[in-house]
Amino acid sequence: MSEGFEDLTGGIAEDYELSEAPPDLFKIIQKALGLGSLLGCAIDKNKELKESLNLWTEHAYSVTGAEEVYCLCRTVQLVRLRNPWGETEWTGAWSDNSSEWNNVRPEQKVKLNCSAEDGEFWMAYSDFVQNFSRLEICNLTPDSLTSDKVRHWNCYQFDGNWRVGSTAGGCRNNRATFCSNPQFVIKLEDVDDDPHDGKDGCTLLVGLMQKDVRKDQRFGRELKSIGFDIYKVPDEYKGCSNVHLGSDVLLENEPVVGSSFSNLREISRRFKLPPGEYVIIPSTYVPNLQRSFILRVFSEKKAAASPMDVNITAKIQKDRISDSDVDPSCKQLFMQFAGNDSELSAKELQQMLNKFVSERTDIKSDGFSRETCRHIINLLDKDGSGKLGLVEFHTLWMKIQEYLEIFKNCDTDKSGTMSSYEMRDALKDAGFQVNGEVLQVIISRYANKQQAIDFDNFVSCLINLEMRFKMFHLFDKNTGKIELDIQQWLCLTLN
Repeated sequence: MSEGFEDLTGGIAEDYELSEAPPDLFKIIQKALGLGSLLGCAIDKNKELKESLNLWTEHAYSVTGAEEVYCLCRTVQLVRLRNPWGETEWTGAWSDNSSEWNNVRPEQKVKLNCSAEDGEFWMAYSDFVQNFSRLEICNLTPDSLTSDKVRHWNCYQFDGNWRVGSTAGGCRNNRATFCSNPQFVIKLEDVDDDPHDGKDGCTLLVGLMQKDVRKDQRFGRELKSIGFDIYKVPDEYKGCSNVHLGSDVLLENEPVVGSSFSNLREISRRFKLPPGEYVIIPSTYVPNLQRSFILRVFSEKKAAASPMDVNITAKIQKDRISDSDVDPSCKQLFMQFAGNDSELSAKELQQMLNKFVSERTDIKSDGFSRETCRHIINLLDKDGSGKLGLVEFHTLWMKIQEYLEIFKNCDTDKSGTMSSYEMRDALKDAGFQVNGEVLQVIISRYANKQQAIDFDNFVSCLINLEMRFKMFHLFDKNTGKIELDIQQWLCLTLN
């Protein structure tokens, strides 16, 4: 039922096993009906039922009402169900024309319209929980409702991706990669009106759906096990959207609430949280599983919700050195490979760099490509000669030494390569801050099939990033955007 509900309405469905019904479920039903939600229930096939009660297993009933009546000096909770066949109604207590209705005030009896052969019937909530197996509630988005007589949820929706090597970090059990998952922040300020459980708080309904499920099923691919955790945002990060929370927050603190992990199309949970800022971390249970997802958040009161990720920035130091600043050992290395023109061509630079990495046992490299060396020259060539002079080579050599230290620090297992999940921190150490979308592109370009990055690819990535930042700032007129004519575009892209 829940998938049918969602496909028809675009709402979020939540499931309740009635054998484990929460104590306030009747109030939840009443509130859901007041919000225009669709409610359905069913009885599992292995449930034993009395034939005389006229209930069917494996059959979808709709829940259309929930009321309290005063009967024999006590309040009785009733739910109204409808058999979509339009016949075959419940014959137990509070059914049509049952004796229980004789003890209800006439005006209330008329109001509830308790007698009609239309497939709709009342039953005690206690009988409902005892006889039915599960209840499914589909909470509707505001645009699904045209009536002003019902209250509306506030709805927030985000599309996201888990990508192998960059944002598919898996659940919290995977401590080395968990923090790389996408993050979404929600700020709750106002508590609910008339809380059904008598406790102040902000009701939140979170639904996490994996995309392309039916297409995968046609090809025999299994659903991924998905879920989410919700953390309280620390005081020092409140109000900040330009941040991606790391292990110092997510691994040193327990989540406030979360869902279980299951291989369903959608996982949804209802929570009541104190006012504050929270970050939602959706993930697959196992890391390195590629999948697109939709995260939806319904709140009873208005909230502020947005993706939580860093802005794209770079701290690029200007190179200001002269011949006198060049280190003698650097000059000796330069003269060893420079040609008669005392400059390094792309081929000569390639020979020098590959000799350098081949002599080191603490890093792995497949060797610098000629293309990477051309990019290095394009970045550092100040006089337009297409080669590197001594001062330009010295600038490069200082960068290589800096990159080497960053690479070794991020190579935590001392394998000679760096895990792609550590790339975000490595880029930050090198002065570059990129968001998840850019990081995914970087990993797909520079990581190998084992999601590892060797030293030459790391250097190539940093050189390319610096070159592209400089190109952008060259054409940016302080608007954060650039406009190019065809000549400029070709000169940039063919460089």
